Amino acid sequence: MNLSTHIRTIGRGPGRARALTRDEARDAMQIILSGEAAPEAIGALLMLMRYRGESAPEIAGFTDALREGLQHWGNLPVALDWPSYAAGRTRGAPLFLLAAKLVAAAGCPVLLHGWNSHQNPIASVRAALPGLGICQAHSPEEAGAILSRDGIAYIPTEALHPPALALLQLRDVLGLRSCLNTVLRMVNPANAPTMVQGVFHPSYRDLQSDAAALMGQPMLAVIKGGGGEFERHPGKPATLMGQRDGTGFETALPALIDASRRLHEPDQPPIAAADLWCGAVDDPFACACVIGTAALALLACGQEADTAQTQARALWQTRDTRLPT
Repeated sequence: MNLSTHIRTIGRGPGRARALTRDEARDAMQIILSGEAAPEAIGALLMLMRYRGESAPEIAGFTDALREGLQHWGNLPVALDWPSYAAGRTRGAPLFLLAAKLVAAAGCPVLLHGWNSHQNPIASVRAALPGLGICQAHSPEEAGAILSRDGIAYIPTEALHPPALALLQLRDVLGLRSCLNTVLRMVNPANAPTMVQGVFHPSYRDLQSDAAALMGQPMLAVIKGGGGEFERHPGKPATLMGQRDGTGFETALPALIDASRRLHEPDQPPIAAADLWCGAVDDPFACACVIGTAALALLACGQEADTAQTQARALWQTRDTRLPT
């Protein structure tokens, strides 16, 4: 097949068009990654899917094709896969990074990976990493060494899968996000048994959960998170949903504190993640966000809800507040 065959399948018009099967989606992405597809055809396919809405088999098939180029990352000692592909126009400090550090301190090695667009300095994920002692890895060997030493590492997408990043950056040309934002959340390069994901639009929770079921992912937990990240608003009830051993689940959790504010208030003084970690800043709302997010991740890793919240709070209270010099 060529890409035009797949474009016709999804773009024929009302009553004739249909979504791609998983095998067709895998073939379409393989053609794109081979460099044999015209850029106009790639844009047409991605925007037709964007207009109609992606299906779980399409996400699974695209992910299958991307994973073929990630096999050399598959032997890393990782318990939890934590993707970060949200934009940052409305975000504050990436407090979820502090939660990931707590989970790593609990003995669950965490692999972060991602690429974020349109982020202001206070929201920048990558700018926050050095101050928190989270090291970037650009090869499997480097990632393995960092994980063995620190229990947590971050892989930038340009090191993980450069062609996928190029597709993701087509947003700047096309003016709209594409399904690559979802697909890259699903790649789980180290084959971690547990994945956590945040989404901005609630409907994507079902899409990603259904795709995980097709792909045989042992555990996926998804929330509607701050700015599309896996980051909990502590003043609101949370719904954690996803797949556990082939069975869908949905867990409703009450608010943690009484707070009617937004997660990141633009008129509030910005908080640096490193300052919160080391105790230079004491913000009860931000601390509750970190603890609540860590508790959700621990819950995904197999803890009971009450135990996860208690453990997350204890991890925060006993954390090593020293930061890199």
